[in-house]
Amino acid sequence: MSHEQHPDRKWYVVQTYSGLENSVKSNLERRIESMQMEDLIFQVLIPEEIRMEKKADGTMKEKVVKLYPGYVFIELIVTDDSWYVVRNTPGVTGFLGSSGGGTKPIPLKQEEINPILKKAGLLQTPKLNVQVGQKVRVLSGPFINRTGIVDHVSKEKAELTVLVEMFGRETPTELNFDEVEPL
Repeated sequence: MSHEQHPDRKWYVVQTYSGLENSVKSNLERRIESMQMEDLIFQVLIPEEIRMEKKADGTMKEKVVKLYPGYVFIELIVTDDSWYVVRNTPGVTGFLGSSGGGTKPIPLKQEEINPILKKAGLLQTPKLNVQVGQKVRVLSGPFINRTGIVDHVSKEKAELTVLVEMFGRETPTELNFDEVEPL
């Protein structure tokens, strides 16, 4: 399966009755298979986090907590068919961002879904092993192939600031980890 992203392949949020998220997920996964929707509906995600909770006797136990109770995230290409299949899955009460009456839902923006995918372990944060003061080459954008000095690194955001020389002056430039390579 190619990782070529179809431009219409986006993440949407459906609302479910609270407590039915898991059954909506399994119902939907069964329907995707039985109706051969694999090329339109890709992933069904219930973002969860493991939290440690103190029990009454003082011992700690792991508890899986849903980050967005009552919501299921679905990666799909919206067509009349895929939309119909999701809409009519038992437990689904509607799409978030759809005003109803057959209007197509609004997808999540990449910057909205990325932190959720990261938490769910589905999105790998690009690793970059560079230190402040190190030289890097810029791989894309207006400063492509220029070299610069790393001024600041933010591992949480996978971004760094590089001082790129322009017209004899150093210009601080914000870049993502995947836009530079260490020299």
